[in-house]
Amino acid sequence: MAGALFDMSLEDARDRHNKLVAEIKKHDRLYHQDDAPEISDADYDAMRRDLEQIEADYPELMTADSPTQQVGAAPSSGFKKIKHAVPMLSLSNVFDDEEYSEFRDRILRFLNEPGDSGLELLAEQKIDGLSCSLRYEGRKLVQAATRGDGYEGEDITANVMTITDVPHELPADAPETLEVRGEIYMRKDEFAALNQKLAAEDKKIFANPRNAAAGSVRQLNVEVTKTRPLHFFGYALGETGSEIADTQSGIREKLKAWGFQIPEPSYVGIGVDGPLRYYKEILGNRAELPYDIDGIVYKVNRLDWQDRLGFVSRAPRWATAHKFPAEQAVTIINKIDIQVGRTGVLTPVARLEPITVGGVVVSNATLHNEDEINRLGVKIGDHVVIQRAGDVIPQVVKVLEEKRTGREEAFKFPFRCPVCDSLALREEGEVAVRCTGGLICPAQAVERLKHFVSRNAFDIEGMGDKIIQMFWEKDLVRSPVDIFRLEERNKGLAPPLQEWEGWGEKSAENLFASINERRRIPFNRFIYALGIRQVGEATAKRLAAHYRTLQHLRDEMTQAVDSGGGAYEELLSIEDIGPGVAEEIRMFFAEKHNQQVLTELELELDIESYDAPQAADSPVSGKTVVFTGTLELMSRAEAKARAEALGAKTSGSVSSKTDYVVAGAEAGSKLKKAQELGVLVLSEQEWLALITGAG
Repeated sequence: MAGALFDMSLEDARDRHNKLVAEIKKHDRLYHQDDAPEISDADYDAMRRDLEQIEADYPELMTADSPTQQVGAAPSSGFKKIKHAVPMLSLSNVFDDEEYSEFRDRILRFLNEPGDSGLELLAEQKIDGLSCSLRYEGRKLVQAATRGDGYEGEDITANVMTITDVPHELPADAPETLEVRGEIYMRKDEFAALNQKLAAEDKKIFANPRNAAAGSVRQLNVEVTKTRPLHFFGYALGETGSEIADTQSGIREKLKAWGFQIPEPSYVGIGVDGPLRYYKEILGNRAELPYDIDGIVYKVNRLDWQDRLGFVSRAPRWATAHKFPAEQAVTIINKIDIQVGRTGVLTPVARLEPITVGGVVVSNATLHNEDEINRLGVKIGDHVVIQRAGDVIPQVVKVLEEKRTGREEAFKFPFRCPVCDSLALREEGEVAVRCTGGLICPAQAVERLKHFVSRNAFDIEGMGDKIIQMFWEKDLVRSPVDIFRLEERNKGLAPPLQEWEGWGEKSAENLFASINERRRIPFNRFIYALGIRQVGEATAKRLAAHYRTLQHLRDEMTQAVDSGGGAYEELLSIEDIGPGVAEEIRMFFAEKHNQQVLTELELELDIESYDAPQAADSPVSGKTVVFTGTLELMSRAEAKARAEALGAKTSGSVSSKTDYVVAGAEAGSKLKKAQELGVLVLSEQEWLALITGAG
């Protein structure tokens, strides 16, 4: 495929895509929920770039639950949850001048603007801290929340009230209702002093200022937060009661006038070169800044253009982050271990000679798969170049072959699972090597149980990885159903859980209470908890919104398994569910063991039917729309974005489930199929009249 980064078959790409999705979601959870990242910014960015390139080369692999369509991770369970009035999304990234130029070009294409003489960008520092949204009502601070998953965050109001440079009240010219988005951070000198104090008290120190700020503001005891030197930079808005400016730079000026601290300096200008000069100037002065930054953010300055550009699933089209280069160092690979995931994939992990890079000690790196080991030419004992940008586990960049002594050992990828000794096979066209043990493999079974109780699934507090592992080894929990029968089964144990080492009446009582609190669960979270391959949170929501109840889903999948036909076609018609995902879903429901587990879970749980949210006052809410041909009044991207904002679902294919096909000039096979199926075909003008109520 010309221009493709990955020279691989579709099946190779699909397997690598699945692996990257799982890895990125894991690290999103560690970073956003636990404030305990295990990989560097550079390693994370490299994985995301690989994923984005695969989806660019093979668009059929992109699904709604891909990390490219998501932001952050669900909020942790220690705080009350707050829904954001306006989604609090993340940013896309660029890493060099060419990608910056592509970002500009995409904006101009979307807007159908000839040339770039009128494109004014604001450039400002990207603070490395904890994202936070402050809500003011009656001009008084009433609520503060973390980003969370972009739609729901943690209530940290009491903690944020202790930050001295967060205004508690706004002046009379501020709107009655206002949400200010920004970053909670810790200065470098204050971070060093805090770590020195913690070390003197024989307490755990923080790896970097970002972790220190996040850990401090997430203290359940607000008295601890009061003692921490926290600060807040404001830079954007969420919900507003009235407009306060017509440009992004105007918002900055207003926030500064209302008492918010603003990162300085910034840049505003028209033209290609100005933002890049600003980037290089800040990069050169980065070490002298009193706080950590990890890049520069470019934003379209005109707010009306921001409105037109809108958002993709996880990020605004009108902004991007230009990340700084990673730091590098040299260390030795002492050994390579194999970890087995819940889908049976064998993942090699390099154990490194510990080394300090940018003030952080790193000792592990994932090597992804057998092909990655071969591509790098890695041997045990090799000196390797690693790089990191802010956290713990680095990326292996290359092997220093000139440092080899002859004592290095080639790593042989196992042909048997290191956990259950089943054959480990690499199917033709796949990248991953998988354990064939399936349900008999303890590693896979345990990982599936860990997923089932995880925060974004059943979120059972007190049932972490170590507890699941222990219950498995004690033969107490071998399937999800066993979790909900644990309290009853415990009555017949000798000794009961309360008498186990490290347990007591209170801890057992708390665990049983946590389990019972989760007997009622939304349908979409239940689907996600099942751990079906390629079905993440977003896809689970799509399935729940379409089928509404577990019984309906099971009935339809039974038909899809038995005869395919209409039920399978209907599954494929759901937005972002392609043949690969659909086949994984069908295979899951074809397994008799899975059907038995579902039946038993239904006896233990109250699975809520899904009520899909509908966009208010929209004639196309809930409708499926296909755009085809050349549109003249707006770009294809803008047309789709506008339709989705009105609650419509856009699809790339026409089926009997399609409600409208909007046909532009030179429409081809999709128009023909719509006519064959009797789907209503609209011109671009008719579509605009429909969504605006004109005509």
